Formats: sequence, structure tokens, C-alpha cells
Amino acid sequence: MSKLTLEQQRAKDAWQCAQEGIIKHDKDYVNDAKGLPALIMNSGLMQVMAFLHQKGGRHETLGSQLRAWLHGRYGVPKDFEEFMQTLMEQDAPTFQAITAESFAWLRWLRQLASARMGEET
Repeated sequence: MSKLTLEQQRAKDAWQCAQEGIIKHDKDYVNDAKGLPALIMNSGLMQVMAFLHQKGGRHETLGSQLRAWLHGRYGVPKDFEEFMQTLMEQDAPTFQAITAESFAWLRWLRQLASARMGEET
């Protein structure tokens, strides 16, 4: 059992994901991470996850990282198609909780990715 708070767990995961994303995609990853919460706010979680998967590359990196985090929190599949199918079958409170968790994790990712990018330059 982890002694870390949920916020610490989010920060730890986002820190590791930011490092991986920056190594693979440099500042484009950071820019995408910064814009992702607004994109979800405007379009919705499932639409954005479909967009990230369709675009591939750095976008899919972000999508797979978010799916992996949500898998750990809610047990949703990491695989894109199974993830989408699972979300389509969720009741409203669970879907809203998953969306809220996405925002909470992305809040950490966008801040920590910027901080890590600052370290790299």
C-alpha cells in the first residue's frame, strides 16, 4: 500500500510521463500537454482521446499515458479501442469521475512538463 497521497501519485506519474514525452517529442509534447485540458473541456474526453489516437506520434504518446493513468485509477483498459468501448458503457457518475481524474492528472502533467522542459534547455 502506497503511503503517497493521491496528489503525490499523480505528480510522480506525470513527472515520469513528462520525461518520457520530452525525450521522444521535445517541446511539441510540452505544448500539446499544456493545451490538452482545454481541448477536453471544449470537446469532451472521448472525442479528444479519439483525436489523439488518430493523430498518432506525440499525440498518441499523450493519449496512451493518460489511458495508463486511468487504468491504474479506474481499471479501464489501456488499449485504445477497449478504452473507448468501456467509456461508452459507463454510467454518468463514473464517466464524470473518469473525466475529472483526467483533468487532475493533466493539471500535474502540464505543469511538470513545462518545468522539465525548462531543465532541458
